[in-house]
Amino acid sequence: MASHNSGDVSHKFRLDGRVALVAGAGRGIGRSAAMALAHAGAEVWLISRTQSELDAAVAELAAAGARAHALVCDVTDTAAVQQAIAALPALDILVNNAGTNAPQPFVAVSEANLDKMLDLNIRAMFITAQAAVKKMLEHPGRKQRGGSVINITSQMGHVGAPTRTVYCMTKHAIEGLTKAMAVELAPDNIRVLSIAPTFLMTPLTAPMFAKPEFAQWVMERIPLGRLGQLEEVASAVVFAASDAASLMTGTSLVVDGGWTAQ
Repeated sequence: MASHNSGDVSHKFRLDGRVALVAGAGRGIGRSAAMALAHAGAEVWLISRTQSELDAAVAELAAAGARAHALVCDVTDTAAVQQAIAALPALDILVNNAGTNAPQPFVAVSEANLDKMLDLNIRAMFITAQAAVKKMLEHPGRKQRGGSVINITSQMGHVGAPTRTVYCMTKHAIEGLTKAMAVELAPDNIRVLSIAPTFLMTPLTAPMFAKPEFAQWVMERIPLGRLGQLEEVASAVVFAASDAASLMTGTSLVVDGGWTAQ
């Protein structure tokens, strides 16, 4: 085996000995990220509201020899999230992934949808990140050990789009939070990054892509000419969490097939 000073950086992508928490881990990006982190060697705690989805993911990981645990919790329940994270034995990595969208024309946005998205996409993300960082800072050797917070945003955190005013607003907010957290937490060697995917085929987007006009609108805007895959976002999560990204903080990994480049 090549020594670590010979140019072989493959070991830097491993997460052995690290503890990760993935919010919104029952399906979609969160589930895929939890799987990838576990296969990279991390012990993973999966949070979502749905016990059956968590149990299925944990069972799959256990069968593969990974260490994974289920935490049933609604991230919009501040006290529940704070208590669940405070009770963890340790924490090195947060994947802050809960979020939703309800596209509506700007002048037709309902107050209910506005409040729902502000509550989940901004408030719950902030509270989850705050509780996770408090847990990270309990480690006496945090500055040497390092840590990472990965906020899942969207390409819509960098650009605008019709019928997505509230979604764009919330994702831009988390991009700002990412930068401010990164600057403040750098002295503790806690890195903060966002990952901003383009449209993926997930349970959330499947009904949208059933509409031919919408599918055409999306495909015309992705220079690589295809939707993103969950594994492509999960790969970015593993990179961001690992020592391979040790000099990266306060920026966004835009996994968008070129959407925001034009």
